[in-house]
Amino acid sequence: MRQAFMPYDDKRLRIRVRGRVQGVGFRPHVHALARRFGLTGWVLNDPQGVLIEVQGTAAADLVTALTAEAPPLARIDAVECETIAPLANENEDSFTIRHSGSAGAVATGIGPDATVCPACLAELFDPADRRYRYAFLNCTHCGPRYTITRRLPYDRPQTAMAGFPLCPDCLSEYQNPADRRFHAQPIACPACGPRLSHPPEDILAALRDGKIVAIKGLGGFHLACDAMRADAVERLRRVKQRNGKPFALMVANAMSAARHVSMDAEERAMLEGVARPIVLLRRREDAPELAPDIAPGLAWLGVMLPYTPLHYLLFHEAAGRPDGTGWLDEPQDLTLVMTSANPGGEPLAIGNDEARERLDGIADLIVDHDRDIVIRADDSVVRKLAGAPAFLRRGRGHVPEPIRLARPVPPILAVGGHLKATVCVTRGDEAFLSQHIGDLDNAATLDFLEETVAHLLHILDVEPVAVAHDKHPDFQSTRFAERTGLPAIAVQHHHAHVAAVMAEHRIEGPALGLALDGFGLGEDGGSWGGEMLLVEGIRSERLGSLAPLAQPGGDVAARQPWRMAASALVRMGRADEIVPRFAGHGPAEGVRRMIERGINAPLTSSCGRWFDAACGLLGVRAVAGFEGEAPMALESLVRRPRVADGAWRVEEGELDLTPLLERLLTVTDAAEGAELFHGTLAAALIDWTLPALRACGFRRVVLSGGCLMNAMLAEELVTGFRAAGVEALLPRLAPANDGGLSLGQAWIAAMAL
Repeated sequence: MRQAFMPYDDKRLRIRVRGRVQGVGFRPHVHALARRFGLTGWVLNDPQGVLIEVQGTAAADLVTALTAEAPPLARIDAVECETIAPLANENEDSFTIRHSGSAGAVATGIGPDATVCPACLAELFDPADRRYRYAFLNCTHCGPRYTITRRLPYDRPQTAMAGFPLCPDCLSEYQNPADRRFHAQPIACPACGPRLSHPPEDILAALRDGKIVAIKGLGGFHLACDAMRADAVERLRRVKQRNGKPFALMVANAMSAARHVSMDAEERAMLEGVARPIVLLRRREDAPELAPDIAPGLAWLGVMLPYTPLHYLLFHEAAGRPDGTGWLDEPQDLTLVMTSANPGGEPLAIGNDEARERLDGIADLIVDHDRDIVIRADDSVVRKLAGAPAFLRRGRGHVPEPIRLARPVPPILAVGGHLKATVCVTRGDEAFLSQHIGDLDNAATLDFLEETVAHLLHILDVEPVAVAHDKHPDFQSTRFAERTGLPAIAVQHHHAHVAAVMAEHRIEGPALGLALDGFGLGEDGGSWGGEMLLVEGIRSERLGSLAPLAQPGGDVAARQPWRMAASALVRMGRADEIVPRFAGHGPAEGVRRMIERGINAPLTSSCGRWFDAACGLLGVRAVAGFEGEAPMALESLVRRPRVADGAWRVEEGELDLTPLLERLLTVTDAAEGAELFHGTLAAALIDWTLPALRACGFRRVVLSGGCLMNAMLAEELVTGFRAAGVEALLPRLAPANDGGLSLGQAWIAAMAL
């Protein structure tokens, strides 16, 4: 945080506070401080943040307390003070909160949505409180923010609450500087606020009866069912066309979660934080039995805690409606599947009519309400990687929190790639990464891309001077960029992966990076995905890559790991084993001929395809239901990675893992092979990279790409590089996969300008 002071005594001060200071109770905070210190003046929200004028002998104390006692959801980036002419006493005898100002460019931000605070929970379960069991209670320290905000400054008329006039009781709280809801914009109560379409007791009864219930939340609808009901979970998987993708669970509290998963103190803090993400945690072997279709074949479960009053009310109902909050300190039995209501991979349903249309035939009961969701936002997904939190998906609870850059840059719009798309907008020294948009393979998701761009640019009041996009000419994001009419800057896929990590770690000089993922168009027009790059600003030099594997059938091989295993067998000179091993999974003889003759079998240096080859050879997954399923199953088998000495070779900058795959053919079970693969891959990558680091004189390496979401690989790389005296930097604020591409694109484009 930056603080700038000018000398002052009894004179009047003008104070500018920048950061996340709107929608978090900052003006009430200032008002309370002014009353405590006996000061006169005023405070208001404006496009720059919060502006204060204060007069009195204790003005310095207020400036100190602004940050020392800041509200829990505030983030203060700068406090700037100047001395101005004082006012005569007859012109000002108190401290007031003024109406927001709107002149000038927006330079502040709205906070992410936050879980219910302890004070509101106490009211929710107090039978004597007027908001007892009210599904929309909130205050300045919690509740919806980003998903209800149409524009800044953050005032009620600018939000989805504009259509709910305050009742006398709420108005009194809103206007009372001593009240926790003083100027709380989403303030509501049963008399004047939004209303649910179904009471919690009916919702719980439907869930216990094995029904699928669509529940309107903060960023969209969830599809929920009882996680203990195998029939309900199986039907949810079938009607949602989920294939093998894991479902997330919601439980009442960390004690309830601990019955199903293991977690350390850091993971528990992630689970209980105000953002309330889905946290990926390892299953307990002695856990109560869940429906088998929740996360088939995986060692991790995605778990989250309640974050809206309605979520809490469902668990409260299941607990028998006890008074007070003591029951929240005890394990609760109710365990729910909570998955995004996005049938067919399309964007989340957010509107009431939209939900009834799109979820017909999927949900047995649709629970909606009359508060609009302004912008869709999926739940964030995080896991602990190499000792610290990392995003697998950035969404509700974290968007639109900015990522601080090394320096101010021109306003850029970056539109990401094709899979797991996000967009990024830069403003000054901040990069605003959007919520997860999804795979751009249907019209609805393309509409969501345009919707997200328009909303982010509007709420940030940014007019970009250029648009950055992937170099692949056929990506829908590239075509969207071309339609904007802005100067377009194409950025190579893996250059963007490395640059994203450099941007969040504020690295401006040259760096050596490993980009390990499934696919990206290379500078030579080929399929890349296992790259060693020397990156400096807008320049990127390929120093090496993984040895190429044939990809028989092209993209289809990414969903059929047995094809990549067949490719590996040809590379080993064991093509005659393809048909005996894989005839039951597809046209094995035809695939063999494709590889040997080079017909529809493009070469790829993708690290993800080497993972697939290992999965196919070990029999972990011959066919995958979704992208990344096979490597996830392989990682699930690992307890302690092991290294097969000498099971790789490096020739002219190319890392060949064929000896490792040959070693896998000799193991007795898949778990042994999985541990050998992970440990040896990490050791090989380190051995391959260290000479290049020494040649460049670097003591750090940047790691990115979707393969770095694998905790076993990430931790082995970080530990191994550290043992060699090298700092390994991982993505922390943006996903390592293509969800972080737009950040890297924006940083490169900004430097190009």
